[in-house]
Amino acid sequence: MTNKEEAKKRGIMLKRLRQEHKETVTRTQALLKEQKAIRRQICKPMREAPRAVPELAEITDLPADQVLWHVTAMKKYGLVVETGMCGEYYLYQMAEDK
Repeated sequence: MTNKEEAKKRGIMLKRLRQEHKETVTRTQALLKEQKAIRRQICKPMREAPRAVPELAEITDLPADQVLWHVTAMKKYGLVVETGMCGEYYLYQMAEDK
């Protein structure tokens, strides 16, 4: 089988799966859209200056635990770096190369 045939077959299979799981796909897309909006909201102040989680929570009007979850996830994937401490809190900033 050629690459074109395999790609077409895979495309047909994916389309069928999206139809079969339409509710799940729609719900997942909505969650992803919400998550991206929250991350943009959190990242904006970190581009200006290093920020601590409580400060980010105050600026964004999001719960601190939710901000911490997103910042930790972004740190795991190298999007955010720790730049120091402010009292007992780490300061986070957007990574330079991302």
